[in-house]
This record gives sequence, structure tokens and C-alpha cells, in this order.
Amino acid sequence: MRLLRIGPPGAERPAMIAADGEVYDLRALTADIDGGFLAGDGISRAHAAQERGELPALDITGQRIGAPVARPGKVVCIGLNYRDHAAETATPPPAEPVVFMKAANTVVGPDDEVLVPRGSVKTDYEIELAVVIGQTARYLDTLADAHSVIAGYTVADDVSEREFQHERGGQWDKGKSCETFNPLGPWLVTPEEVGDPQNLAMRLWVNGELRQDGRTKDMIFSVFHVVWYLSQFMVLEPGDVINTGTPAGVAFGANDFPYLSPGDVVEAEIEALGRQRHIVGRA
Repeated sequence: MRLLRIGPPGAERPAMIAADGEVYDLRALTADIDGGFLAGDGISRAHAAQERGELPALDITGQRIGAPVARPGKVVCIGLNYRDHAAETATPPPAEPVVFMKAANTVVGPDDEVLVPRGSVKTDYEIELAVVIGQTARYLDTLADAHSVIAGYTVADDVSEREFQHERGGQWDKGKSCETFNPLGPWLVTPEEVGDPQNLAMRLWVNGELRQDGRTKDMIFSVFHVVWYLSQFMVLEPGDVINTGTPAGVAFGANDFPYLSPGDVVEAEIEALGRQRHIVGRA
């Protein structure tokens, strides 16, 4: 199942794309796709209602797609989680996951404008597999336990301002939390439809030029390891988003790619999870 939110910012409608490719309106079941919906039996109720023919079809032609989960409590990120990305930044692979946070209000729709912050000279892109939590997770015992708390997966672009991140006092968060810095979507895809999250192709283009071309199998720490690990240090709650790291090919790497400028077009795609396209503007 694929879940999505349709409509203008702040007024998105919950919807689902069924196996038959049709889009169905979920407003009879929930006001939004949020932590409360995910923590309950929202996904199974939506599937059952669609199977019974109780959901009205929804025409989304020409409508904006919002982020697939509303109001995440937190966005947790894993840095340097691909060996090729660590290598291109001349950083040794970490012994444990590198954890940082992004402000939750950085989350925007998959095709919304991304803004270069005022004073920025090094705004960068990072395609990432994002995990959305569906059940409260604290002190998980095993990696297998992580599977049961995941509501689904989606595409993220962990936009970063590298000067703010590395040259303005040593805190990564200030280079990660600028407005619009986490385009998310287009869909939240449930685990049974995704299959193995460690076997997905991921690519990012800037102005049609392929910049990043990797696979999730190249993560240093797997998705389940990341979820288990984070639960040892913080309580993960339904609706939380985890960005799990990016492969090589960023502008900050040793490859002479230019940083983003207003007018650039960024497209990011992960196998089974869809494609996002955003134009870069200026704050």
C-alpha cells in the first residue's frame, strides 16, 4: 500500500494508492496521515475498507502532493552511513552510527520549492531512504524487533548547507535545519510492498545530470540496526522520520560538483518508493 497526502500546504487530504493503481480518499477513516493514524490500526483499516469497496475514488490530476506523513515529532538523521560517501568526504567509516537532528518543520512536499538560505554559498543535496515509525520504540531488544515498529519507507532529500554545518561553530544541526531542507515523498510505502529495504536502487539528478547513483545495500549500518540503535538513546514515536544516510556524489565530496543555485532542478528517486522533483529558489 502507498499512502499520500493531497492538497495545499496545511490542508492536505489523506489518500491511498491501492494495488490496482487507483487513488482512494481516506477522509472517512482519518483526518490525516499522522502518528495517531499510524499507531493505531489505520493502515489495516484502510486496506480493509478499500477491499470492501467503501472508499471513494479520488482524482489527483494536477494537485499538489504533500509530505506523506503530517507533523513528524522529530526528524532523526544518520550521517556517513555509506562507505563511498565517507570516502569522498575523507572521513573514516564510523564505528557507531553518527546521529544528528533536523528541525521537524524542515519537512515539505516532494515537489515543493527548496530554498537556498540567506548567506548560503554551499547548499547541497543528499538522497536518502527515509523510515517512518509506526509504533513506539524504546530499548528494542533485537534488530528483528525494529521491523515491527516501521510503518513504511519514503524518499528524502536531506538538503544541507555545508558552510553552516562545518564552518560555523561545529554543530551539524544549523546546516541541516533551514526551512524546506527535507523534501519528503511522494508516498509512504508499507514494508510488505517494499520488500527488502537493503536492496533498493537510489539516484539523484541536478539539471538532468546524474550526481548520485547507489544502492541501500551499501549502508554501513542497516535500516533495522539504525532503528534498534536509536531506540537505545531516545524514544521513537509514531510519525517520527529517520533519514538513513546518503551515497556518494554530493557537492561536498571530492568530485567537483557545484553546489545548488536558484533555478536548479533536483530529481530524486528510490526504487519502489517513487520520484520527487523540486526547483531551487532563494529564501
